[in-house]
Order: sequence, then C-alpha cells, then structure tokens
Amino acid sequence: MITLEKYCISGGLNNFIVILIMIVASLTAGAIWGLIPALFKAKWNTNETLSTLMMNYIATQIVAFYTIVWEVPKGSGTIGIINQNSEIGWLPQVFESKYLLSILVAVIVTGSMYIYLKYTKHGYEITVVGESENTARYVGMKVGKVIIRTMAISGALCGLAGLLLVGGINHTITTTITGGQGFTAVMVSWLAKFNPIFMVFTSFLIVFLDRGAGEITTAYGLNKSFADIITGIILFFIIGSEFFISYKLNFKKKAEEKGGNE
Repeated sequence: MITLEKYCISGGLNNFIVILIMIVASLTAGAIWGLIPALFKAKWNTNETLSTLMMNYIATQIVAFYTIVWEVPKGSGTIGIINQNSEIGWLPQVFESKYLLSILVAVIVTGSMYIYLKYTKHGYEITVVGESENTARYVGMKVGKVIIRTMAISGALCGLAGLLLVGGINHTITTTITGGQGFTAVMVSWLAKFNPIFMVFTSFLIVFLDRGAGEITTAYGLNKSFADIITGIILFFIIGSEFFISYKLNFKKKAEEKGGNE
C-alpha cells in the first residue's frame, strides 16, 4: 500500500503541495529544455539529434555547478541525500518499494503515448512529418508547429523521468544519476521502430545483454569495460543486419554484360 502519513503536515510544510510543485516544475523545465532545439529545428532546420546531444552536456555542467553550490557537507562534491530526516519532497512508496511507483508511471506513460501516436491527429501528424516534411507541407500541415509541440512533449517526459529518479529512487542529484540511460533510450527507440509498446521489449533486451555481459566479465575476471564491448558488438551486428533488411546487393549490370558476351 502507499504510505501517506508523512504526506500531510511535516515541518510546517505540506508535503503533498511540495510534490505537486515538483511535478509541475519538472514537466515545465523539461518542456522548455525541449523547446530550445525545437525552435532552431523549426526555424533554421538544424539537426535536432546533434543539438539535443550537445544540450545534454550543457545540462550536465549545470548540474555540476549546482552540486558545488549545494554540496553537503561543504567540500564533499556531492549534495547527499536530500531531506533525509523529514523526507520532504520524497515521492510515496507503493508496497514499501521505491521502484514500483516509477514502474507504474512508466507503464501508464507507455500506454498513453501508444494511444497518442497511434490514434490521435497529433500522432498522425508526427508520423507524416517524420516521413517527409515536404509531404506534410503539401497536405497543409504546419510542420514547425508539429516539431515544436512534439519536442516540448518529449522534453516534459524527460523531466518526468528525472523527477522519478530524484524524488522517487535516489533522493539526490548527481551528474551521473541517469547512468547513460538517455543514450541507451536512443538505441531502444530505434530497435523498436519508435513503437512505445515494442520499446518495453527492446529495453528488456538491452538490460539482459548488459547483465549477461556483466556476469561473463565477473566469472572470467575480465576488465569491467569488457561488458560494454560485448554489448556494443552485439548491437553493432543488430544494426548491421538492418542494412541487409532494407537494401540488397544488385549485380544486374554484371549479369547483363555476361549475357551480352554469350
């Protein structure tokens, strides 16, 4: 069950209001962060992949700056557990598990995004713009508006993920709190062909590969980087197979020359 005792009045603050503010702030900050590359993409057709990757490093340095400002104790280089005694701002636990709430939210978001992309007008517009911007303009779609709206929603979802990590699981902020999950998400999305439901299964695949490679590394006493190398090699061949699925080698010209000589 969800523990609610500490979500009433604690230390003069209403924890429910604090959490509500955290949710709004996370979604808003994520949406604004997503709007920045979206505006450049819509107005000047910049590469959104490159710009968002670069903004990841900017975000990391911002977190590093405030880690120094808020470090506890001073000189430690870390913020430490936030509100460890009062637990103000901590998301509620479901069945005494700090992970279950995040899992439930992820399931709800996944289902909602599947419906949004598959059965709504906005989802159809995203598909058309993604396939061909010229086609979208030809049929009267406002491409810039679709891009801005889509990246704002994406940024808000990233903000929600950050909220779950900070408020629900780790209760602290560090530059490595995501553990490279954002970059892994790119691979997960690509393997799933951007289908939210299939992303669940591809994410399990990535986790199994990573854990299996880690077990091999431990069992044979190898360097810790060896696990990443094994995973990388497997994913490389998966990506390489996509080339042969989409394209094929055509030796028609040589065959014609051979027939002409005969």
